[in-house]
Amino acid sequence: MPENQDPQATAKKGQEKIGQVVSTKMEKTIVVEVSRRVAHPFYRRIIKKRKKFYAHDEQGLAKVGDVVRIVEHRPLSKLKRWALAEVVRAAVQVGEAQ
Repeated sequence: MPENQDPQATAKKGQEKIGQVVSTKMEKTIVVEVSRRVAHPFYRRIIKKRKKFYAHDEQGLAKVGDVVRIVEHRPLSKLKRWALAEVVRAAVQVGEAQ
């Protein structure tokens, strides 16, 4: 490895996904729904596909409706293989009636 390169810069980065938080009912875990538009394999029409990912949220920053970026992580539980990287856009909070 050349001397002028940063060792962390050459490390392999995992996948990143951007999606919307649909559940925060678990402790330190959020459920993120990632939607994508793909062409149907036979009919060639554009269809929406969506998938849910369980992500680790240590500080509990994400709220339902937020758009977040999640990154690949080592397995933390049976279903949790992603971690919250950042909240891209916070959800609009509706004022409470008094």
